Amino acid sequence: MTQCILTTGAPHRIGFVGTRFHGTDGVSLETAKWVAILQEQNHTCFWMGGLLDTPPEASFRVPLAFFGDPEVAAVQGHLFGTTTRSRAVSRDIQSIKERLLDALYQFVDRFQIEVLVPQNALAIPMHVPLGLAITEFIAETGIPTIAHHHDFSWERERFTLNAVNDHLQAAFPPSLPRIEHVVINSMAQKELARRYALPATVIPNILNFEKPAPTIDDYSADVRSEIGLTADDLLILQPTRVVARKGIEHAIELVRRLNDPRAKLVISHPGGDEGNDYMQLLQERIHDAAIDVRFIADRVGEVRGVNATGKKVYTLYDLYPHADLVTYPSYYEGFGNAFLEAIYFRKPVVVNTYAVYARDIAPLGFKTIEMSQVLSNQAIQQTREILRNKTLRQAWAETNYNLGLKYFSYSVARRKLAARLANLFGEGL
Repeated sequence: MTQCILTTGAPHRIGFVGTRFHGTDGVSLETAKWVAILQEQNHTCFWMGGLLDTPPEASFRVPLAFFGDPEVAAVQGHLFGTTTRSRAVSRDIQSIKERLLDALYQFVDRFQIEVLVPQNALAIPMHVPLGLAITEFIAETGIPTIAHHHDFSWERERFTLNAVNDHLQAAFPPSLPRIEHVVINSMAQKELARRYALPATVIPNILNFEKPAPTIDDYSADVRSEIGLTADDLLILQPTRVVARKGIEHAIELVRRLNDPRAKLVISHPGGDEGNDYMQLLQERIHDAAIDVRFIADRVGEVRGVNATGKKVYTLYDLYPHADLVTYPSYYEGFGNAFLEAIYFRKPVVVNTYAVYARDIAPLGFKTIEMSQVLSNQAIQQTREILRNKTLRQAWAETNYNLGLKYFSYSVARRKLAARLANLFGEGL
């Protein structure tokens, strides 16, 4: 395949700003993909954040930019679940904002940044002072900005009752000249227009479908035996964190109703930051269902290696090739990285028809086993058939991969990012 690389005039020095660019959270992953695309186009990328695993020579770490910084967390703790804030809290917000604003000036000056790309920092108010600092910096400098929004405050119940609506209206997101707003789904695009009268471009989450998915190699060949499965077992992979919105109880119910002793549910990630109640619920469901579930978060990491007990650590991409089926029964997703990964690795997937999937993904023609909040008998029968019928699996895999290549590949983001830069600098494509 001949790859067309779009350019927008001279290469630019692009600065990504966020609370963290570290680990495998969705924002960090999507940022890395954008960086790869922009560097292909001869732009130079830099990072500012509170937690970084980016190249040191191109990074500006500001601990206060991380939402988990003790000073920031203390302030944030007073902002939600109430409708008023004290003058002391207001002063603390401003104090942190001013220091972060100084840091932004240092970052831009040090690396001679020409384009700013806030990553979710002007969308979800996990760090209110950082959003205010970025907004004020843009207002003072007029720097060309591509604001990449993954989640908004109105999409999360915990931000509904708050004492900072003045700040949310001002900075989450801001309405300023020379900002190109980018969202990851059409629902966010419509809500941004309705609530703030701001236009936005949809750039969905992407994967590099132009490059074939990794296959089993010498390192990953023993995944099944290392987690206690045999070659004949059906590895049903739940490739998500253990948090309530992932709907993992449906995956447990699916395995129970398959009534096949070979079916083993493998959950790849640990719990989130939402407490232990959901994990306890799942343990009770597993006990009642009397099925085999493997929690293997201690064996999965960002890179290959060994864990604290000396056992091999695999990446998520080491697990996918071994999977017979992927479960993705989420109640809510901003987009759905795990869905893209499943079709990238040509695996059949059981998916709950969460709103973004129903609006932006399903109409494109993907072949999946769908459930709508309830796991129907039809879904169970479809699952049995897809696990039994190799020819059908291959046909679905081919259809889904080609659709992924068409709609969610790097080429999609490449074109749209080139257009955003062209708009900012008045250049033609």
